[in-house]
Amino acid sequence: MKKHILIAEDDQKLALLIKEYLEQSGFQVTWEARGDRVPNLVKRLQPDLIILDLMLPGLDGFALCRELRPVFHGPILMFTARQSDIDQVLGLELGADDYVVKPIEPRVLVARINALLRRSQEFQDTSNTSQQDLVFGCLTIKPSSQVALLNNKDIELTSHEFELLRYLAERAGTAVSREKIHRDIIGREYDGLDRTVDMRISHLRKKIGDDIQKPERIKTVWGKGYLFTVDSWAT
Repeated sequence: MKKHILIAEDDQKLALLIKEYLEQSGFQVTWEARGDRVPNLVKRLQPDLIILDLMLPGLDGFALCRELRPVFHGPILMFTARQSDIDQVLGLELGADDYVVKPIEPRVLVARINALLRRSQEFQDTSNTSQQDLVFGCLTIKPSSQVALLNNKDIELTSHEFELLRYLAERAGTAVSREKIHRDIIGREYDGLDRTVDMRISHLRKKIGDDIQKPERIKTVWGKGYLFTVDSWAT
């Protein structure tokens, strides 16, 4: 069955160009130009992946991402016409899984989409086969329901934040390199410049009550990567 992609883009020429290229690459594609119509389309069509432009009439990409993320668990890829770190940070913080900067090279876009879909499927497969709760003192991670509890209170995590937390917890006591996290979680090789993993680690630290200036629960190990510690979760 073809993977279904929903494109939210108000530039008709660009949207039709991308739609045609994606269809030639084997995807089913739906295009919508207005942001305020997207939530109902998502509910009705249940796409496998959503592409959001930041500047949309009716409801912009940031607002859409904020609204969709609690109910849509597939990948969200954002388009931005600016290289601004602020746009990228905000998009990732709101729950986007990746972003591409315009002008868009179609082959790069398809590669990003395939990587996100592949990683999403791998995560679903892992969730279905690895259901055992992970417990570290006051922290409980429940893969079966994608819920994490800190001091018996639900931590409000996006799907990719939960995935990252579980990934590190399953490797507790071992430093995991940025390159490996990028490959396994983001779904593509690290290019030496992408800050996605660093930003997700920073957001995750805040939500699990870690000290941002001197983190103890997810440590940075110089030259090796990130380390989920076992003995820092005392109740």
